[in-house]
Amino acid sequence: MKRYLKELIIGVGIATITFVAFNFQQFTVPFLLLFGILLTFAFVIDRNRSATAALSHEVAKSHRIEFDEIGGQDMAKRELTEALDFLRHREKIKQLGINPLKGIILTGPPGTGKTLLAKAAATYTDSVFVSASGSEFVEMYVGVGASRVRQMFQKARAQAKKEGKDSAIIFIDEIDVIGGKRGGNQSHQEYDQTLNQLLTEMDGMQTTSSPLVLVIAATNRLDMLDPALIRPGRFDRQIKVDLPDKNGRLHILQIQTKKRPLADSVDLEKVAAEAYGFSGAQLESLCNEAAIMAMRENKEQIEQLHFRDSVDKVLLGERTGKRPRQEELERVAVHELGHAIVSESVRKRSVSHITIAPRGNALGFVRQVPESDGYLYTYDQLVDQIKIALGGTVAEELIYGNRSTGAQGDIQQATNMARTIVACGLSSLGIVDIDNLQRNVLDEEIRRIFADLYDATSELLSVYKDGIATLSVNLVRDENMSGDQFRAWMAVNEKQPLAV
Repeated sequence: MKRYLKELIIGVGIATITFVAFNFQQFTVPFLLLFGILLTFAFVIDRNRSATAALSHEVAKSHRIEFDEIGGQDMAKRELTEALDFLRHREKIKQLGINPLKGIILTGPPGTGKTLLAKAAATYTDSVFVSASGSEFVEMYVGVGASRVRQMFQKARAQAKKEGKDSAIIFIDEIDVIGGKRGGNQSHQEYDQTLNQLLTEMDGMQTTSSPLVLVIAATNRLDMLDPALIRPGRFDRQIKVDLPDKNGRLHILQIQTKKRPLADSVDLEKVAAEAYGFSGAQLESLCNEAAIMAMRENKEQIEQLHFRDSVDKVLLGERTGKRPRQEELERVAVHELGHAIVSESVRKRSVSHITIAPRGNALGFVRQVPESDGYLYTYDQLVDQIKIALGGTVAEELIYGNRSTGAQGDIQQATNMARTIVACGLSSLGIVDIDNLQRNVLDEEIRRIFADLYDATSELLSVYKDGIATLSVNLVRDENMSGDQFRAWMAVNEKQPLAV
């Protein structure tokens, strides 16, 4: 009640003044003037209160996050805990003459757990946690952003003293909103003023001050930040929070399924392998979608099939209501079987799932299981991927004698890989600077690569020509085919002689 006492008094006063003004016309002008002044006063109070409230999001003790609850970021957690030790071991740090860090910046793709790491840092150091988003500091009113930065630091120190703690952590998400390079907003200096205030506050923190304040920021656009912000003495440490590898994905899945009923047949290691390139947020969504699918089917446990379909949903989106014509479905089935045959031919047990159920913008999809989490690719691996991309359109031409527009995405993917071959000096042109290469020379080399690989792909698929025509009918009927079912079919058909 006390919190809204001022607003209550103002509201009653305004109502009284309005009543008097309408009943005593001789006092209308002065009363309306006073009415406007009171409205302005109420607006200022409300704006200041909302500014303070927006920057005071302490983490409740019941929702504290431990580092053990975060999977897939072992290296980032190790680097972060080492940087946080100055808050936990004050005397040891002081004896060694180490200056405490003032800022840590977490950088990496979206959904990799940067916010979770910041919250876990507050738990690890037993610090007050105050969070804000970069967008909360910018408004149309000049000076609001700088004022909110001051309030944020004041709030962190006051809250730490109130709770009897000697440290506070301020977390700023999407700091690139206010931390961008100065001078880019010539018509409006509000962004620069906000950044200047943040730089001043960070410089003003003394190593002997109590409580100590550590700023943790997150961004996926590190290159946009102002050099003064990321220099030593401000954000002293930059920690990369990258996409998890297979072991990291498995750890995240184990954490996410800990309180979910799983069938005995569920193989989380297989799910982790199929979810190549997924972030922590996507893996969380994957587990949630699998549980939703189990609920729709009135199942008491989540099965492997639910995880399989949820991977497709996270990758491609929800199933659409569009239903292609029968002849289009058959062509899509032929197209996807072409991809699958080439994939299984160049690398055994690579096909995980084949579907022609429309999802998002895709009419069909072949999901592959990567051999391992690779970061380098050889010439042969790039060539194999181009063959797989061309497999769909080659299969269409083999069965129907023509091609369709369904291969547009495949051609773009194959073109990008062909450009990579040229850029990395793996083509017949040798080592070249692709940026200075004449356009016609580059196009000619890409066409040569495509011509050679198109013929090789056509020769590979010709062995399965009759089988593709038969299997596509079954795929249209069932809409889905598992990798094991497809490999059983290939084992029967791969011994056929080459078609003439």
